[in-house]
Amino acid sequence: MLAEMGLAPVWRLRADRGARGGEETRAARAEPGAAGERGAAPGSAAEREATIMRMDWDALKRAVPVCTACELHKSRTQTVFGVGDQRAEWLLVGEAPGAEEDRLGEPFVGQAGKLLDAMLAAIDLKRGENVYIANVLKCRPPGNRNPEAHEVAQCSPYLLRQIALIRPKLIVAMGRFAAQTLLNSDASIASLRGTVHRFAGVPLIVTYHPAYLLRNLPDKAKAWHDLLFARRTLRSLK
Repeated sequence: MLAEMGLAPVWRLRADRGARGGEETRAARAEPGAAGERGAAPGSAAEREATIMRMDWDALKRAVPVCTACELHKSRTQTVFGVGDQRAEWLLVGEAPGAEEDRLGEPFVGQAGKLLDAMLAAIDLKRGENVYIANVLKCRPPGNRNPEAHEVAQCSPYLLRQIALIRPKLIVAMGRFAAQTLLNSDASIASLRGTVHRFAGVPLIVTYHPAYLLRNLPDKAKAWHDLLFARRTLRSLK
């Protein structure tokens, strides 16, 4: 919120603790995972979130791979930070990395990724160009199970900071879990489609996850209508 009002970053003057203390402070600022940048909360959950919300891109990219805030760090191969244009108008948000994403470190790869690329091309968009792609979670849940509430709570500040840094014009929530999590709702994806919602102050539209569409081909037509609706919405915002 401070960043949106133009009041960030916030600096706090610390007492001089001598040369050694100064070196420790500089090291904490420089090293990913040190002080407020490590995954474990330095104090309270609010303090941890505030620390993350002060990070720039470089600090955020260092913090996520060393995060140990929930148990998912024990089973991951690597974190999946996100990929794309850091000044994109479009932000696509999925649920969590799958097996291929966990292996490659990039969201929406494999057959689902190919379908997503085709969906983007159909509305004259391209991965990496005016599009940023991320997930609610940065680590893969074992066996691709649904993320648990405490895992979402620990990971959400990273996504919030990505949104604040990107400043997208439109968010597209892809799939039931992403939509329900971002909108804090247990409503069905069918009831959430076709409406402009808001998340973190940004207009949000709901559509199906590409992996779901691969299993339910008739719903591709519905997803196409969602994309057209998203494109019209973005144009109207301009």
